[in-house]
Amino acid sequence: MKKIIIASALLLATWTAPAAPRPNIVLILADDLGYGDLGCYGHAKFKTPNLDRLAAEGARLTHFNCAAAFCAPTRATLMTGRYPFRCGMTQNPTPDAGPAADGLHLPEDEVTLPQLLKQAGYATGMVGKWHLGHAKPEWLPTRRGFDEYLGIPYSNDMRPVQVLEGTQRVEYPVVQATLTQRYTARALDFVERNRARPFFLYFAQMLVHKPLAVAEERYKHSGAGLYGDAMSELDWSVGELLAKLKALGLEEQTLVLFTSDNGPWFGGSSGGLRGMKGSTYEGGYRVPCLARWPGKIPAGHVSSQPAVMMDLFSTALQAAQVAPPAGLALDGCDIMPLFCSDAPSPHAVIFGVRGPQLATARDARWKLHVLAPADQFLKLGKSGQPWVDPRGPDGVTILAPHEQYQPSEHPGVCSGDAPAPMQLFDLLADPAEQHDVAAQHPDVVARLKQAFDAVNAQPRPHPEQSAARDKPKKETAR
Repeated sequence: MKKIIIASALLLATWTAPAAPRPNIVLILADDLGYGDLGCYGHAKFKTPNLDRLAAEGARLTHFNCAAAFCAPTRATLMTGRYPFRCGMTQNPTPDAGPAADGLHLPEDEVTLPQLLKQAGYATGMVGKWHLGHAKPEWLPTRRGFDEYLGIPYSNDMRPVQVLEGTQRVEYPVVQATLTQRYTARALDFVERNRARPFFLYFAQMLVHKPLAVAEERYKHSGAGLYGDAMSELDWSVGELLAKLKALGLEEQTLVLFTSDNGPWFGGSSGGLRGMKGSTYEGGYRVPCLARWPGKIPAGHVSSQPAVMMDLFSTALQAAQVAPPAGLALDGCDIMPLFCSDAPSPHAVIFGVRGPQLATARDARWKLHVLAPADQFLKLGKSGQPWVDPRGPDGVTILAPHEQYQPSEHPGVCSGDAPAPMQLFDLLADPAEQHDVAAQHPDVVARLKQAFDAVNAQPRPHPEQSAARDKPKKETAR
């Protein structure tokens, strides 16, 4: 009997509990959605009940930044967990801006989130905008870790506007008014087909990128203009996906993440911040971030700690119990503690980039603009004449309503001290970055500049992707 007890004790000493089941991960990335565009972030007119419910049932971050204020660099950071200068994606691939822009792509040696999850047994599916290379099949999502892909491989105002299934064109010209509905149907189908195994769904929404286009049942129904209609359609799409997870009994097994690639275009809202998409002011960098995982993330939690887009890469891997890629410098951190508690930010400083250059450094309170702040679209529409968008809808290759927004409907604060290098702003006392206080706080300037210089001195592993020659010849709205 004594031997049996001893043997049992030895077995208990060596026994380890089985790993918890891997969660499903749904990552929804809106396009050009502003920090102030959702009801749960304070917008008084745009109706977003499903996204507001997502925030109420989970967590909301109020100081979540993208690393770049443009589409492709942000998407690269999300897929790799690395700053744009490190992962080699500092400009937008563009099919209609010359050979150099057409050939930009995420370098083949970069390791992507879907590749890592797929190796761990996840089904991986993508719907929507890729924007990390399109000119060759090996640059498209199905060669970068996704089992399947349906979407426009770049922005919906870049010609040829075409929908791909995998690597094959399946629609041209594209009827954009119904595209969000069809994207949503595909996302629901992916979830249904993979309900019995862990899955990763990356739903890179078309909305609310220009040209805005919505289904007939939502067109002119919001009472808040075409942008309000588009917000309603985006919210409907998210609601359909949440309802599908509930119907399949997958809510408690699924981490849902929602954010935007950069600040808003004309007609949207930066939520009282200065600047917009393309700007190095907070209106360009700061975006909504919501997370829901019932039983793991407490309902209604809010964190004001700084976080950055690459953190979602690391958070997803940690949730999935998947090791990060070996031998690579990662910039993202697991921010599940921010979603679940009053934990401090894992970052002492986060940085903002402009093209291939580092531009800003910020902490929980202060933001240093090492380069002179930029708001590049502020200069549009100054002639007194209506602005003609060079990428506007023409009714043939881009089928969309024509009530697009003008520069007069700038989404952010446009006032404040004139831009100059080495400006310092107190984001707690002056969130709209109106008053440079660098002269009053030289110690803060020195500390942030030291952190900036340390990161700026690190090597660029993909110089060919960051070279000035790869910059599109004509800077147009993306």
